[in-house]
Amino acid sequence: MSDPSVTGVVHLIEETKTYGSKGFRKRLVVLEQDKGSFTNFVPVEFTRDMCDTVDELNEGDEVEVTYRLNGRRWQKDANSEVRFFVNVEAMSFKITGNANPADAMSERVTDANEAFSEAGEEDAPF
Repeated sequence: MSDPSVTGVVHLIEETKTYGSKGFRKRLVVLEQDKGSFTNFVPVEFTRDMCDTVDELNEGDEVEVTYRLNGRRWQKDANSEVRFFVNVEAMSFKITGNANPADAMSERVTDANEAFSEAGEEDAPF
């Protein structure tokens, strides 16, 4: 049986947050899925060392995230209502498409043109 995965476009990347005295780290990435008549937003949590891998992602990237579901029970006190929560914890991911490849190419061309125009005649290779 293969691990469950979810695909989508990176909509939001939050900064890493640290919790508790042991320094537990968590970083939220929200994936956007176009479902035709509506847009689905899927929050995926990257924890511990996986937080650092998120630096490879950019908003607009198409990704496939392998995950596991974590559920927990919470009750404030014996007389309060019991609540249940579920989290999608990322185990790994792969980028299946980059954010706006035309924009990235345009930026590289602009950077190259600026570098060439800033170079003096003595720097020219011809």
